[in-house]
Amino acid sequence: MGAKIHRMSGLSGAEAILGAGTGVRQSGTALSILRRIAADSAVPVPTSSLAPPLRFVTDLYSILLRSTMALPKRIIKETERLVADPAPGITAAPHEDNLRYFDVTIQGPGGSPFENGFFKLELFLPEEYPMAPPKVRFLTKIYHPNIDKLGRICLDILKDKWSPALQIRTVLLSVQALLSAPNPDDPLATDVAKHYKEDEKDAQRVSREWTVKYASK
Repeated sequence: MGAKIHRMSGLSGAEAILGAGTGVRQSGTALSILRRIAADSAVPVPTSSLAPPLRFVTDLYSILLRSTMALPKRIIKETERLVADPAPGITAAPHEDNLRYFDVTIQGPGGSPFENGFFKLELFLPEEYPMAPPKVRFLTKIYHPNIDKLGRICLDILKDKWSPALQIRTVLLSVQALLSAPNPDDPLATDVAKHYKEDEKDAQRVSREWTVKYASK
């Protein structure tokens, strides 16, 4: 009587939560949760019948379940692809407590001043997504004419050129491409753009120095 019931798709409580071990922060946890949410079938699991460690993990699953149920299927599918089939040099993982937030790492493209750098970014999908673009900014300091000191990015598809046909993956690939081709004619960091225009070779030297200093793994 009064036992709490949690629903898990097509698996027993132990299998659903502990299929890959009890480490709830394991890589792939968010992906497996998304796959379960996308499934239509569900079986009830009374947590009162579970041993305390499993009950704790099941309750955590329930919290994640509630935060995921409101996600549009498009976001679920995009997230699955990002995690299961990442673009070369890019990783993106959703926060377990808010699946609209992503921790992103972009590797600096070869042949650019940002080569061998690993740049941390944050990406957020607003409620209006995909009618509105994602919010993206750099967390790692970078010397780039199109990225300012706050990490904001000057990229047309994040502004007026956004289209609902574009995806998170497209945005991250475009940011990566921006590292290969800085554009001082459309700057966000005006001082860096001025440096690039007046002495590109020296500006690239500074970009490389910042990459070594701030973006080394």
